[in-house]
Amino acid sequence: MSAPTPRPGRLPRSPVVLGDGQWWLVSRGGSIPVSDPAFTAVLDSFAQSMAAADRAVAGLRTRQSESSTSDPGDLGDRR
Repeated sequence: MSAPTPRPGRLPRSPVVLGDGQWWLVSRGGSIPVSDPAFTAVLDSFAQSMAAADRAVAGLRTRQSESSTSDPGDLGDRR
């Protein structure tokens, strides 16, 4: 099973952007494409890890909101 392709966009807290399948280093002065295969592999891996973490957090939030609205009369162990 192959890893999913990272979504286009900026990596959080970094000067790196993925656009049209190409990683770019960006600054106020301009941008340059990332051409080093080892570096792009690390960026791909990091982007996939960030996406997985985002999905995990979204899942936790969904479960929390579902459990807090499922039975408002249930106090559980809080008596």
